[in-house]
Amino acid sequence: MSGSPSRVYVARLAGLPVYDPNGDQVGKVRDVVVMLRPGTQPPRVLGLVVEVFTRRRIFLPMTRVTSVDAGHVITTGLVNMRRFEQRATEVLVLGELLDRTVTIRETGATAVVFDMAMEQWRTRDWVMSKVAVREGGKRFRRRGQSHVLDWTDVNGFAQVEEGQGATHILAAFESMKAADLAGVLHDLSPKRRKEIAAALNDERLADVLEELPEDDQVEILAGLDTERAADVLEVMSPDDAADLIAELPTDTAERLLTLMEPEEAEDVRRLLTYEERTAGGLMTSEPVILPADATVADALAQVRNAELSPALAAMIYVCRPPLETPTGRFIGVGHIQRLLREPPSELVSAVLDTDLDGLRPDDSLHAVSRYLATYNLVAAPVLDDEGRLLGAVTVDDVLDHLLPADWRESEQQEVDRHAT
Repeated sequence: MSGSPSRVYVARLAGLPVYDPNGDQVGKVRDVVVMLRPGTQPPRVLGLVVEVFTRRRIFLPMTRVTSVDAGHVITTGLVNMRRFEQRATEVLVLGELLDRTVTIRETGATAVVFDMAMEQWRTRDWVMSKVAVREGGKRFRRRGQSHVLDWTDVNGFAQVEEGQGATHILAAFESMKAADLAGVLHDLSPKRRKEIAAALNDERLADVLEELPEDDQVEILAGLDTERAADVLEVMSPDDAADLIAELPTDTAERLLTLMEPEEAEDVRRLLTYEERTAGGLMTSEPVILPADATVADALAQVRNAELSPALAAMIYVCRPPLETPTGRFIGVGHIQRLLREPPSELVSAVLDTDLDGLRPDDSLHAVSRYLATYNLVAAPVLDDEGRLLGAVTVDDVLDHLLPADWRESEQQEVDRHAT
């Protein structure tokens, strides 16, 4: 493996691009798979978990890795696209060993693992040879001192640790998008999911929950104390929060709604009154809403909000006061592509599309999809009988309901059939 350093720290591998010999990117490193061995033998590195561009995680054996350095990983080009499934004898370094509490053999002091290093032996096998720890014991001159120790210098990896922290795994994945972090959590054990969720702040956890399957959402929410669960639901988009609450037992759902801020709970309760596969059940109650006297500059400033999805940011909705849903009378929509061609001082009311009748909350999923296709839209207003704006439906929410519930698994099965 020419060109590879003699030692590679695992936390620095997270997110590195993986290339084939032609320089084409295969995916990104998400974890390292090792096999623990008896006694003091260092774990053997079996391979890497690599996320390919369909968000599927595959296993890349170390025998297929030709180079590892601080900037990238290069493979032989022969990659099995089957989904990675962790075996009972396998351990994920980032997912399971970081933040583990261990004992330093020489002193008996306890320490927390914040990184680990692997290196290639002369046999060409890769092993996990070094453990980077931060300890707080009194035997050292100052608390929080860091050490890089040989694997043989520490104890504690063989036991399952309850209440394991998540500080260092989250540091390794800090730059990861919410959807990618959701994928990491989905592949971990329920124990680690619970521990990592507990360490995330409310905003980050809300973003991740919105990207997880319903079963994982319910499991993670059940692992939080009730007050924190309510806080996280408040941060979520009202439509996603409503979908999640609808999956909970009735008494649990009501308790959480009672603990939420009244305004946030009111939005969620209103969405819960609609059937799931209708415009009302699909819509978000928080699109970008502006008054008629707003300028193009005002509109563009609103859609620059990084928390808006591309579909929600593609259109503004102009209404009479009040501007909270349900609003005053709906006037029309402003297409951002059109607004970009107008002077910033122009009033949005002068460039509105007023020809869209809008959807009704009881319109079926089929009617919603036909509406979007007919008018070439990625979002659409939902109006009540009085012409007030109730919310907006976006194309991503429609696709979530048009595709079968197991579409990710179905895609994987198709890939596996072609791989055999």
